[in-house]
Amino acid sequence: MGASGLSVSRLALGTMTWGRTTDEEEARTLLRTFLDAGGNLVDTAHGYADGASEEFIGRLVEDDVPREDLVICTKSGISRRSGQRVVDTSRHSLLSQLDLSLERMGTDHVDLWLVHTWSDEVPLAETLSALEWAVSTGRARYVGVSNFTGWQSARALSLLEQARVPLVANEVEYSLVNRSAEPDLLAAAQSLGFGLMPWSPLGRGVLTGKYRNGIPADSRAASRDFPRFTARYLDDRSTGIVEALAIAAKGLEVTPAEVALAWVRDRPGVVSPVVGARTAAQLRSTLASESLELPEELVDALDEVSA
Repeated sequence: MGASGLSVSRLALGTMTWGRTTDEEEARTLLRTFLDAGGNLVDTAHGYADGASEEFIGRLVEDDVPREDLVICTKSGISRRSGQRVVDTSRHSLLSQLDLSLERMGTDHVDLWLVHTWSDEVPLAETLSALEWAVSTGRARYVGVSNFTGWQSARALSLLEQARVPLVANEVEYSLVNRSAEPDLLAAAQSLGFGLMPWSPLGRGVLTGKYRNGIPADSRAASRDFPRFTARYLDDRSTGIVEALAIAAKGLEVTPAEVALAWVRDRPGVVSPVVGARTAAQLRSTLASESLELPEELVDALDEVSA
């Protein structure tokens, strides 16, 4: 993970839907499939499915998977109260959420703990003091941030350095349809030595090609849980990118999702794109991208069409 000593798989398993649209038996199958393919990094958050995602992980670790086989990443700072999204990155809230996350997962530590988002409401030094405390008390082995810009990441890293605590990761949205991480954040990651974990590397599902002929009834775009999650990428620009992916995938005899994942996986500074799946078959198809190396001229073409 960046310049740290933390070794992680080249793809991370995302669990945002666990406990909401993915039941526990499906989650068990997904985790087993991921581990059998050589994966180890599992990404969750305090607020996912109101805690059910972490509870699933806790029961799976207790019943099926040795704790030492997993690199668990969780995030704190976002929760829901009375159905409303609440951002609170105060020291009190972050540490309270971390302790609850550890209890849910039945473990005394997480391998990677991230502040889920930037907040202008709390001094950054206070937010980072929670990360320092988590490392010093053994609650977290490594720490980082999520959804921070390039300058925000650099500032956080410099403050943590004063406490001799490295910032090793930043989890941000990044894909062919969302390249807002360029160029500042990618340059910061390379220069300062933290790793990028792109979330929604498949453009919230759009880059799989599933929306080329409308909105499938079982898709997130049609879901009551994520009604606006995909809508922002159902536009003409994204359509052009998806068509280019489909042409590339046909030529390489792979799926559009594999091409899209290979593109983001190999961007400078990227360590582990976070992928989700509804079924084991879908996950196996996604994991197949690991063996795909894109020709340079194809990368250039995708860069151009998605610029």
